[in-house]
Amino acid sequence: MADILGEMRRTHSCCELGKDDIGKEVVLMGWVQRRRDHGGVIFVDLRDRDGLTQVVFNPDVEKDVHAKAHAIRSEYVLAVRGKVEHRPEGMVNPKRFTGEIEILVTELKILNFANTPPFLIEDAIDVSETIRLKYRHLDLRRPSQQKNIILRHKAAAFIREYLNENRFLEIETPVLTRSTPEGARDYLVPSRVNPGQFYALPQSPQIFKQLLMISGFDRYYQIVRCFRDEDLRADRQPEFTQIDMEMSFIGEEDVMRIAEKMMINLFKEVLDITLKPNFPRFSYDEAVGRYGLDKPDTRFDLELKDISDIVKDSDFKVFSNVVKKGGIVKVLNAKGCIDFSRKEIDDLADFVTVYRAKGLAWIKVKPDEWQSPITKFFSDKEKKAMVDRIGMEPGDLILFVADQPKVVNEALGHLRNHLGKKLGLVDANAFNFVWVTRFPLLEYDENEKRYQAMHHPFTSPIEEDYGKLADDPLTVKSRAYDLVLNGSEIGGGSIRIHQRDLQEKVFEALGMEKETYEEKFGFLLDALDSGAPPHGGIAFGFDRLVMLLCEQQSIRDVIAFPKTQKAACLLTQAPSETSKKQLEELSLKLRIL
Repeated sequence: MADILGEMRRTHSCCELGKDDIGKEVVLMGWVQRRRDHGGVIFVDLRDRDGLTQVVFNPDVEKDVHAKAHAIRSEYVLAVRGKVEHRPEGMVNPKRFTGEIEILVTELKILNFANTPPFLIEDAIDVSETIRLKYRHLDLRRPSQQKNIILRHKAAAFIREYLNENRFLEIETPVLTRSTPEGARDYLVPSRVNPGQFYALPQSPQIFKQLLMISGFDRYYQIVRCFRDEDLRADRQPEFTQIDMEMSFIGEEDVMRIAEKMMINLFKEVLDITLKPNFPRFSYDEAVGRYGLDKPDTRFDLELKDISDIVKDSDFKVFSNVVKKGGIVKVLNAKGCIDFSRKEIDDLADFVTVYRAKGLAWIKVKPDEWQSPITKFFSDKEKKAMVDRIGMEPGDLILFVADQPKVVNEALGHLRNHLGKKLGLVDANAFNFVWVTRFPLLEYDENEKRYQAMHHPFTSPIEEDYGKLADDPLTVKSRAYDLVLNGSEIGGGSIRIHQRDLQEKVFEALGMEKETYEEKFGFLLDALDSGAPPHGGIAFGFDRLVMLLCEQQSIRDVIAFPKTQKAACLLTQAPSETSKKQLEELSLKLRIL
């Protein structure tokens, strides 16, 4: 069979040659970034994943090759043979690694032609994400996108090496499994050989990695694809990648130590950034109390202050009535923001309503008075207490939210992050890791009127709270821990339940009948009865981690072929309709509601 390359074989990449290579005969292959005709001499920037090299077609060197080069256009695929020459005086490009040399071409093969692309294959382009995703194969040619995907590869390779060196075994777990409640909707796959029955794509390998610990494998990991049918946003995809880890005969400290060291070494390997060991730790209650959220961004101050005790008997009934009903009043002190206009304050009020806050009260602290519609309702004693608690000084803008604790903390926590960016308080070059521990085991879902696991139903409660499971479940703390980076949760894990009776008590606290949990989890309960060791682990959102390493705003920019917020692939037009024959083979009949 004829080979289009003939005897030409690539000798170097397009970002490999320098002045030390002058005089060598080389063969380069790649895409045409741009073509320029300067008085009969044709210059082409040839591009591959490593970078660019300038190649030159001179009629005085090879007339036939030069004539052939007139046909070259952007994105044509070329193979060129030529001699490495020093660029003429005044034409050196110091910004490019190959900027001192050029290739004087003696042989050219046009390996393929290309239509004019819908956008320029370069980073400084103004084109919608919809167009970029529709032509993702072209978008991925851009240097920034290639850089992101290469960094992703380097991160995955390092993580595998690190875990292998720490005695972890990479073990694959099933992709076709059964549906189990883990907090999000499952993607279901109909079974042709078992009509009327369905597999589920795994939301995580959670149960299987626990079964591997029971099987005696001691330390397991996977860089694994997971699937969740949930509403999407910038840092969510229907299919995503986890770094999944599990260990036997350990406690929280062991898991956290391994994970923390992996992050420190990863950042050194990939970004050459030295992180300080012993990441700060907050309990869940402390994180929410100080920052409003369980994933605090500690790159700036601006902490929340609770003044419920100060205003519980005040004449401002909006505050005092909330406290009497079990709610709280918290504040943010926007230092030096007294010049915010009424419109800017109204915009902040609109912002917190997204998080179900009913309003945003405010006070501007002037040298001789407080400016606000609410100041008249506070006594001198209450005002002094607020000054001391909040640290109020002239020039400050004090922002209040009063409601149930969850609403107040979420509203002010997100407002804190918003103001941190708006006021330029965030150090964009910092990487601040924190551990958040001792999460509540359960939370109450107001919509479904039942308890739900805050992490998953296999998380162990702390031993001293076992007795509260039946009568006071919302006060039970768990042995869960999250790793947070710059306000984003990048990893979460827990010590698991390894005894059947405790697992059954947690299922019952979640409102499951014995018949239900036996039917859904009977195989796991039987395995726990087979001598399950104490075990625990952690899973990292690999896409989100790489997004932060690449300093991107969306995980779609670090995934080769991502989906849109409507879970569609614009490149392949998935999802798509299927044929009647395929439906019949699966014993399915389509009925669109």
